[in-house]
Amino acid sequence: MRTALAFLLLASAAGAQNFDDYHIVKVAAGYTFTEGPAWSPNGYMLFSDVPNDQILKLIPGQKADVFREQSNGANGNNFDGKGRLYTCESRTRRVTRTDRKGNIEVLAEKWEGKRLNAPNDIVIRRDGHVYFTDPAFGNQADGRELDYYGVYHITPKGEMELIAKPEGRPNGIGLSPNGRILYVANSDERNIRAYDVDAAGKVSGERVLIADIDGPPDGIAIDEKGNIYVTANKLPVYSASGKLLHTIEIAETPANCAFGDPDLGTLYITARTSVYAVRLGVKGALQY
Repeated sequence: MRTALAFLLLASAAGAQNFDDYHIVKVAAGYTFTEGPAWSPNGYMLFSDVPNDQILKLIPGQKADVFREQSNGANGNNFDGKGRLYTCESRTRRVTRTDRKGNIEVLAEKWEGKRLNAPNDIVIRRDGHVYFTDPAFGNQADGRELDYYGVYHITPKGEMELIAKPEGRPNGIGLSPNGRILYVANSDERNIRAYDVDAAGKVSGERVLIADIDGPPDGIAIDEKGNIYVTANKLPVYSASGKLLHTIEIAETPANCAFGDPDLGTLYITARTSVYAVRLGVKGALQY
């Protein structure tokens, strides 16, 4: 196995997007169930180890270290342009935001007086609009107060609205490079839904963009070209129109993915006990 540092040196020679010749490298290992990769504008990757109740910090070329103990079942993570961390806490059933000084603010924990199910994944648009999914998997369904699964929107002013109530469980979530299309993975229906998003952050035009995915789709990532990377049984890559372009095979079943590194040119993949990285000659869509 190449070391993470050797991988980065090799990757610097990457050119145009290439699905014919790429190298997948394990950059972190020894965890229970990795999730929620998110690249910080401060130059590091965070990811969750959900059963161990931790958020880990990975600086390229270095060994991962603990960023937060007792993370309240942190699952999905993301950052905004101010370097603030947004986290879906599955055990406390809430969404939090951590500022650069470490102060934690609760953004969402109830809807219409009832506790959320188990917030799962989250994305933030450049102008501060926040979108997150609220399914319930396994014992998360115990004691549910809401009798449906939801996709929610929080405005920059902190106003919250329910934007979708899919019959299946919504999971991964992402935005197109221009922030005008919202993508939501549905694990039960094995599809990706798309929604139009206007300047005010309102969504409309729900439709199934990608159907019949091989395995329940989980986290998703978007590159600068608008291509959609979906973690399922494997890691299929689709064009913005929903055409299958390629399938990346990982040694472990992937759960989520996100672009990172200072140039956003590395796709980081959380997969069960490990984190993998691959350079494909394309950059991630910059959301902040």
